[in-house]
Amino acid sequence: MNDNAPCVERHPFEPFLPCGCRLLMLGSFPPSERRWSMRFYYPNFTNDMWRIFGLCYFNDKMHFVNQKAKTFRLDLIIPFLREHGIGMYDTATAVRRLKNTASDKDLEVVEPTNLKAMAGSLPCLTDIITTGQKATSVLADCFGITGQPSVGESVTFEFEGRLLRLWRMPSSSRAYPMTVEKKAEFYAKILK
Repeated sequence: MNDNAPCVERHPFEPFLPCGCRLLMLGSFPPSERRWSMRFYYPNFTNDMWRIFGLCYFNDKMHFVNQKAKTFRLDLIIPFLREHGIGMYDTATAVRRLKNTASDKDLEVVEPTNLKAMAGSLPCLTDIITTGQKATSVLADCFGITGQPSVGESVTFEFEGRLLRLWRMPSSSRAYPMTVEKKAEFYAKILK
């Protein structure tokens, strides 16, 4: 065994699956805790996900942002997600960070999430958003989807006698070369 091998990290959050969840958002895995501004999904203050939600629903990228504290308004986010039936989790339950970054290309998936069990537990689920290529690939492998959608597009697949749509959205990471406003245009296709 290689003593220099990166340690395995287990997912720090429980799946957020509100009653009536119709839309499930899946990233790859949270960044390391030192990058968190809150204990919830998309916790890195430089990540644009909550600004995207603000633009899509309120035409205000700062709606869910507490700029002074450099964090997000979890007091607004949680009730909002519940009201809109939006769930959150990731496609990996355990990973190794091959480098000390939050980048998908530096993640080795040790244990993929049991996405079939998760989808099976959500009777109202109609749509799944993946927020990056790694998440899309893991989900496609799990469900046997051969034609992955392009960024901003969707494909339909059958699961347990129902049709689900997989939406491939641009990464909300600032490292992804697109403005937050342009990302929000893609996300608005499904979020609105």
